Amino acid sequence: MLAYIKGTLEMKFDNYIVIDVGGLGYKIFMSEKALEEVGNIGDNVKVHTYYRVREDDISIYGFLTNEELKMFELLLGVSGIGAKSAITMLSNITPSSFALAIITSDTSKLVKIPGIGAKSAARIILELKDKIKTVEAKEQETKLLVKEAFVDNNKLQEAISALQVLGYNKKEIEKVFEKINIQDLTLEDIIRKGLSNLAK
Repeated sequence: MLAYIKGTLEMKFDNYIVIDVGGLGYKIFMSEKALEEVGNIGDNVKVHTYYRVREDDISIYGFLTNEELKMFELLLGVSGIGAKSAITMLSNITPSSFALAIITSDTSKLVKIPGIGAKSAARIILELKDKIKTVEAKEQETKLLVKEAFVDNNKLQEAISALQVLGYNKKEIEKVFEKINIQDLTLEDIIRKGLSNLAK
């Protein structure tokens, strides 16, 4: 419904901002991290948005990057995770670290987030991993055009899976990795580099 909102930052509070667009003030909920980085009062800002409609509530959630928005949407699809929990997670873990935790089944990263216990962490990992498998089953298998000398295949496949967690298509991920030399990079660095190139 609303892909993004661009206007003047009029107000800034503990969990939301108000952006003025042509005389209309949009109240937009954001993570603590995004609130710190969005800008100062009077700045011209742009935030990606998620328009959430419920019987008793209509709210707009804002994000500084598409990756944060995708992570939020994915979390809302996990049973037992609501908008408040998703925003809290965005305040405490980056999309790349989150994706890495999912594909490596690292519950220890998730349980450090306020409000996320061991059961919730395990459920998030299980449901999102199942989603990746479903997506992969629908796609045709393709081979990466990357020289084997520069590839730790397991590491590369994990990076591809992590970026799929964030909603990217496998083919567009592989196309990006054709142009990246991943030799000597850690798995999280590969994920970050992939994200950076996909965002261009």
